[in-house]
Amino acid sequence: MLDSLIIRRDGIMGGSFSKAALGIGALAILGGALGVSRAFVAGNGADKPEIIVEASDGPNPWTSLQANNNPADFRFAVISDRTGGHREKVFSQAVDRINLLQPEFVMSVGDLIEGYTTKPEVIAQQWDEFVGYVKRLQMPFFYVPGNHDITNQEMLKAYQARFGRPHYHFVYRDTLFLSVNSEDTPGKGTKITPEQVAYFKGVAAANPSPRWTFIFLHKPMWVGKDAETNGWTDIEKAMGDRPFTVFCGHEHVYEKYVRNGRNYYQLATTGGGSRLRGIQYGEFDQIAWVTMKGKRPIIGNIALDGVLPENLRHPDSDEKAYGSETPTTRVRPKTYPVMGAVTLDGKPLEYAAVVFHKVSADGKAGPGGDGITDAEGRFEASSFGKFDGLPAGQYQVSVSCRPLDKDRVRGDNILPARYLKSATSELRVEVKEGANSVSLELKAR
Repeated sequence: MLDSLIIRRDGIMGGSFSKAALGIGALAILGGALGVSRAFVAGNGADKPEIIVEASDGPNPWTSLQANNNPADFRFAVISDRTGGHREKVFSQAVDRINLLQPEFVMSVGDLIEGYTTKPEVIAQQWDEFVGYVKRLQMPFFYVPGNHDITNQEMLKAYQARFGRPHYHFVYRDTLFLSVNSEDTPGKGTKITPEQVAYFKGVAAANPSPRWTFIFLHKPMWVGKDAETNGWTDIEKAMGDRPFTVFCGHEHVYEKYVRNGRNYYQLATTGGGSRLRGIQYGEFDQIAWVTMKGKRPIIGNIALDGVLPENLRHPDSDEKAYGSETPTTRVRPKTYPVMGAVTLDGKPLEYAAVVFHKVSADGKAGPGGDGITDAEGRFEASSFGKFDGLPAGQYQVSVSCRPLDKDRVRGDNILPARYLKSATSELRVEVKEGANSVSLELKAR
């Protein structure tokens, strides 16, 4: 907002006028009578002006003097899964990166510790470690639990002892934030209980028309047939016709969904287990960056490795990878490069998800590896890590294809149903020692 207008005469500042007296808004320009030079000030409602600039009567070297600083706008970050096989130093250094960006607060979508234990000392140690990292944030952090955080009743009690309610809400600048607990029945499946639904119905009734509503939970409960029975559709119904946006995690893969005209974002990872095959696979470390501007949010995704301090060095961290302190005797089988191409009726097939199912000695097919085709129908297979290939052996291959639209929302599968399951797909591949090249020729009929 314009606080004052200061006119420069012969290098001396003078003549302060209120915006009310001049009848001007966030930026004022006076011309003509003063001749040689003019000064323009855009203020922010404080005593000190924001922009002081001399302008000529001719061209000026700027596009606008309307600062992009509406006081009602705000920005926040959303972190995704830190655990499920966390990697060393990623989340702890993400804290440093978030501090560089200076959001007003940070939201989460759960899976903050490894969990899956009933030992109180292990639960306490894991939370102590995580809280130690979060304390370094220079802004508030809001917890949302995931299945790794509340795995059983013992972990639920530990969570409540530290953080209180697993579900809650708050309002900031006339914007409603809902933190939903997808782990309402620890150890008994994904569920939002009627009691939690009733809570959010009350919240919605008490806040009928906010600027926007944001919902945060761990699991994408709307995927699959369970949405009608797990409590999620009850949450949606409680929102009525209001605009809202949903953020979740859990799958460690970025996906965007659209339900009933609303955007739902499944974030990738902020240190959680991932093969990190890149944007095409939705596998990357990230934070979501949300700007509430006017009556609508603007949402972007920031890759962690793209946020660097001025000296290009992040402080070192003692955050260790999951399992690094526990020796294991498990040996992964040797893998061999597998590159391939997929065609449909002779044409390259983009967005095809190719899954290799290893055939065991008894003829049964089990987990193997996978790949996704590019615009030319090519893919590179991965088993345990990024493009590490497949162990030698026989494989049954299933293929699905759900093309992405311009907004990165997946459509329906376009391939015949027989290709979707290894048991019905006629595609067979043998992986040999050394480099392998695979050609999968699919037919529409």
